[in-house]
Amino acid sequence: MKTKRIAIFASGSGSNAENIARYFAGNSAVKVACFISNKKDAYVFERARKSGIPSYYFSAGQFKNTSDVVDFLKKENIDFIVLAGFLLKIPENILQAFPQAIINIHPALLPEFGGKGMYGDRVHEAVLAAGRKQSGITIHYVNENYDEGEIIFQAACNISPNDTASDVAAKVHTLEYEYFPKIIEKTLNLLF
Repeated sequence: MKTKRIAIFASGSGSNAENIARYFAGNSAVKVACFISNKKDAYVFERARKSGIPSYYFSAGQFKNTSDVVDFLKKENIDFIVLAGFLLKIPENILQAFPQAIINIHPALLPEFGGKGMYGDRVHEAVLAAGRKQSGITIHYVNENYDEGEIIFQAACNISPNDTASDVAAKVHTLEYEYFPKIIEKTLNLLF
């Protein structure tokens, strides 16, 4: 059985990327082949170094205007792409090269609180401003629109009346760390 090779795209800290890599370490069926970022100074590069995972930088222009990313992914025999805090919209050429093989995690219960500009604390602040009693995570396939791909999995957490955006973020991160690697594995098993 061929090992499934995944690339993780991250724009920031990379804590989810590191958690996913740790989950699959030693797994003969799935290999985290690389981390890719569109930010030269993203902390994900430090996490990659510590984890011994190759990491690569591609500019926003390379993502949007060239075939550099697709060419690289094909050369590396990547089967599946995971977005873990990746803030660029995935361009058409990558979507076409990896149909139904790109997933994202969003820190809210879509379809609410998604779309362009809705990431990180912005999401948690919007959830609190709307007076919601719950938030959570949504893992979904990626399509041509921000946060509109088919939903694969959701998990919820309760919000207390005194919770701050940081409190909600901590609860959501707990769900991300628990479920994202498991849902990636389950999705890979269904697809391949």
